[in-house]
Amino acid sequence: MAEQKDRDPGSSIKDPEMYEALRDDGASKSKAAAISNAAANSSREEVGSKGGSSGSYEDWTVDELRERAAELDVEGRSDMTKDELIKALRE
Repeated sequence: MAEQKDRDPGSSIKDPEMYEALRDDGASKSKAAAISNAAANSSREEVGSKGGSSGSYEDWTVDELRERAAELDVEGRSDMTKDELIKALRE
């Protein structure tokens, strides 16, 4: 019974089923609450489709690709061609 009380999300959670599923998947309490409440306010499908949008690597310049490769510590990036950079970033 104590375990169930620890898992009680409280009255502020608008979609307890989704909240519990997210918690079971390892999401923090605050993240699970934010996602489940956002889904309850709109729809689960709409929340799932949100997120950042970034252009395809093919649309990036070589300088932009090298900068991203530097962020990810890709070795040999300064000598790579655009295609090689794209391949390395996708690995």
